[in-house]
Amino acid sequence: MNLTLQFLGTGTSQGVPMIACPCKVCSSSDPKDKRLRSSLLISSGTKNFLIDAGPDFRYQMLRAGVKSLDAILLTHEHRDHIAGLDDVRAFNYFQDSPTDLYAEKRVVQEIEHVFAYAFSDQKYPGAPEITLHAIDEKPFSIGEISIHPIRAMHHRLPVLGFRIGSFAYITDANHIESMEMEKLKNLNILVINALRPQPHLSHFCLQEALEVIRLLQPTRAYLTHISHQMGCYRDIQPRLPKGVFLAFDGQIVHCT
Repeated sequence: MNLTLQFLGTGTSQGVPMIACPCKVCSSSDPKDKRLRSSLLISSGTKNFLIDAGPDFRYQMLRAGVKSLDAILLTHEHRDHIAGLDDVRAFNYFQDSPTDLYAEKRVVQEIEHVFAYAFSDQKYPGAPEITLHAIDEKPFSIGEISIHPIRAMHHRLPVLGFRIGSFAYITDANHIESMEMEKLKNLNILVINALRPQPHLSHFCLQEALEVIRLLQPTRAYLTHISHQMGCYRDIQPRLPKGVFLAFDGQIVHCT
C-alpha cells in the first residue's frame, strides 16, 4: 500500500506560551520551528483522511491546499485534538456530504456533548454535518484502507494510535503495553510523540520515545507533538540517531 503522509502540525499546547516568549524556538525564523497543533493528513490516492482536528484545523487545511476529506480519526478527546471540528462544514458544503468521524465510544460521547448543536434534532442550517462511528481496538476499514487501532496510555487516559499497513501513528502517549507493542513491529514508518527532553507526567519525553523506537526498529521514525521546550530543529536533528527525524509542519513523507 502506498501512502502519502503530510504533517499538518507537529506541535502541542503543552508548555507553549500564549504571549511573547524570549526562548530560541518561539523567536526562531526557521519554518521548521513553527509548530501548529499535531495533525497528520493521510492520502492513499483514493482517500484523504486526517488524524486529529485541533484548533488549527482550518488554517492547516488551507495551508496544505486540501480539497477533499473523506474521514477523521481521533486519538482522544482533549481539546487540542478536537477543537477544530466545527470547520468540517466547509468540506460538507463542497462535497455535499457529512464527514465521517471515527473514535472510541467515550470520545464519541464527548464530541456529541461539546458540539451538541451539530447533532440537535432541530439543527441550525449550516451547522457541521458529522457522521459518528464508534470504534474499539478491533481493526476497521475506510473504503479499501484497513486500520488497526493501537492502545496506549496518556497517563491515566486511554488513547488510540493507528496502524495502516507498514505505517503507525502514536501521540499523547507515555506508555504502551507489550501486547500493543507487538502490533507495532515491522514498520517502515513510525510517528511517535516526544514532548521535550525532560520527563513529563503524561507524554513520552525524547529519551522515552527513542527507547520505543529502539525496541521497534522501524525503518524510519518521526517525532511529533513537540513543545518549544524540545529546542530548535537545527540543534536537535543532528543529535538524533540514524533514521530518526524531528518532524516539521508541512513535511511530506511517502510510505510503501
